[in-house]
Amino acid sequence: MSTSTIEAPTTFEALGLAPALLEAVRDAGYAHPTPIQAQAIPLVLKGRDVIGLAQTGTGKTAAFTLPIIHRLLGGPRRLRALVLTPTRELTAQVKESFAGYARHTELRVVDVFGGVALGPQEQALRRGVDVVIATPGRLIDHMERQNVVFDDLEVLVLDEADRMLDMGFAPQINRIVAEIPRYRQTLLFSATMPPEVEALARKYLRRPTVVQVGRRTEAASTVSHAVYPVPRERKGALLVELLKREGMDSVLVFTRTKHGADKVVRTLQREGIEALAMHADKTQAQRTEALEKFKRGEIRVLVATDIAQRGLDIAGISHVINYDVPGQPEDYVHRIGRTGRAAATGDAFTFMAPDEIAMVRLIERVLGQPIPRISVPGYDFGTVAAD
Repeated sequence: MSTSTIEAPTTFEALGLAPALLEAVRDAGYAHPTPIQAQAIPLVLKGRDVIGLAQTGTGKTAAFTLPIIHRLLGGPRRLRALVLTPTRELTAQVKESFAGYARHTELRVVDVFGGVALGPQEQALRRGVDVVIATPGRLIDHMERQNVVFDDLEVLVLDEADRMLDMGFAPQINRIVAEIPRYRQTLLFSATMPPEVEALARKYLRRPTVVQVGRRTEAASTVSHAVYPVPRERKGALLVELLKREGMDSVLVFTRTKHGADKVVRTLQREGIEALAMHADKTQAQRTEALEKFKRGEIRVLVATDIAQRGLDIAGISHVINYDVPGQPEDYVHRIGRTGRAAATGDAFTFMAPDEIAMVRLIERVLGQPIPRISVPGYDFGTVAAD
């Protein structure tokens, strides 16, 4: 593996993208590529295999979406690009990105994921498609029904590779890759690079160039952090208290369990605060509805388990609140990356019960910096204990 040392272009025009793509980028309101885009796009355009490493919220999706669309322009209507993702939400998000940047082209993009009927996906695939974005399990369902043919595949993308391996998708990935052409361009994008991902890269990528922006466990610099010491039984009351403050416009709350998410929603609704839960026990329709209402501002608070720590690209999330301290430092980085995206700013608050102090200290060691503590009178367990 080699590391990119190219001088990064400062404008999308300098990247050499097709006029239709530049028009779509302008439509989206972007003037300058992010560091991961500026470094990765020229390499992808040259046909190189690339490993892209950057914290959540830095524009990794466009770093592969834009050059793939550029490559496919003017080609035959065949399945030529495949993107594998770990979750339904991320699949839909990547499809939205492709559709947005391909809006001035005739490319067809289909997303494929579980939890919904096979029929409409089958019909869409059989009508002809240029790009498929899929979760591994559902894609294999379509492979077994011969709804997809990989004979002409030119590009494979493994998106959020670390998360896919965490979720146990390695056997499915191996099965899918065994069915696609050996000579192809392979792109791997990930927020972290544990040994399992390095092994995956060695197996499927040919002399890849590594593009890394920031330290692997570094949180986005556009996010302000704070820890709120609070007894576990007072977390619900503290959340209500904070949501009464100005500026808490669009708040994503993370809980450790599905039961915990539902409990937080009930607490907020009793206080007249519109909120919905999003977790694996919800149907796909319920999850989609909750996400869309949150995007449109119909609800101010979305309460989710870690199913939402990847794949949510929602403009304007003002605050991420870790109602429960995440179990791994990397999860902290992914969670808070839901705000402060694309150079915007945001706030990340973490509620720390006494039994979570050690985990917060571990997160601080991994981040390489302390996180400021904010004591709210009547809620800080040190103050409560003194009372």
